[in-house]
Amino acid sequence: MAAAEAAVVSSSLETDTARVPETAGTAAATAATSSATAAAAAVATAARTGSEATASKAALATKLLSLSGVFAVHKPKGPTSAELLNRLKEKLLAEAGMPSPEWAKRKKQTLKIGHGGTLDSAARGVLVVGIGRGTKMLTSMLSGSKRYTAIGELGKATDTLDSTGRVTEEKPYDKITQEDIEGILQKFTGNIMQVPPLYSALKKDGQRLSTLMKRGEIVEAKPARPVTVYSLSLEKFQPPFFTLDVECGGGFYIRSLVSDIGKELSSCANVLELTRTKQGPFTLEEHALPEDKWTIDDIAQSLEHCSSLLPAELALKKSKPEESNEQVLSCEYITLNETKGEEDIIKAS
Repeated sequence: MAAAEAAVVSSSLETDTARVPETAGTAAATAATSSATAAAAAVATAARTGSEATASKAALATKLLSLSGVFAVHKPKGPTSAELLNRLKEKLLAEAGMPSPEWAKRKKQTLKIGHGGTLDSAARGVLVVGIGRGTKMLTSMLSGSKRYTAIGELGKATDTLDSTGRVTEEKPYDKITQEDIEGILQKFTGNIMQVPPLYSALKKDGQRLSTLMKRGEIVEAKPARPVTVYSLSLEKFQPPFFTLDVECGGGFYIRSLVSDIGKELSSCANVLELTRTKQGPFTLEEHALPEDKWTIDDIAQSLEHCSSLLPAELALKKSKPEESNEQVLSCEYITLNETKGEEDIIKAS
């Protein structure tokens, strides 16, 4: 009633001023009444806005927890696959206002998210991510091929087999021709045996070989194992650099391939740049979301778009983890009031 009366008084005063000059007291009363009205309106607007914001966050949190399926993100050079997954998770939780007091009570509700097919920190490209029930699809789906563009550098060998490592050997390369490289690629195509690099996600006594190497511990190389290379071609040769296009199966290391090519040419080589352009049905160009698209709505749209890429049976299939010493899929189970570490790991060959 007070607000209604103030509005009426204000209206009357404004009408009277057209006919009678205001006194100082009348002007002061008008200003005070207008200020009170504006303040009341501001409070009401703030309350309404706050209520709407809370409702919006709750809706986003509900939508986030309902997301389920497989999509792809664009991993840049620098972070590890696990670090990138953590960054993605933090952005999604922050957008949804989680964890929050309203949602902390629902301890049974969790955000389950994982990645498949670890990329080296120095590599970029497609990283496939499963969310919700999608984490159960990754093992089966990622048994398909992967495609890479790799730039190798002749004449230098490093302890990590790429440009991030310490140079361990240098050899001449000036006599090597494009024909020489093309002539040996057939030896690395098809079903071959490959020795994995020491700096890798392979494990010894439950710890990654790369972690043991960084500690300065003596690590023996793993024995050669069977891998598959579906196609291998030389795209460019500008000494000392050569660019390869490689399509391979799971468990294959591009760093080992480039190193072996250098040895086969009576020289040595390491990986200068590595980009994964395809993983399973996901391509870097068409499906990988850049970081500015890591929003709940964009991921929901991507999940819908990517669902057509998967065989229908994968949506219902719950594959069992296979025994392996190599982590190619890690999952996080994130509650709404706490975040667990990456202890829950699904392994696949």
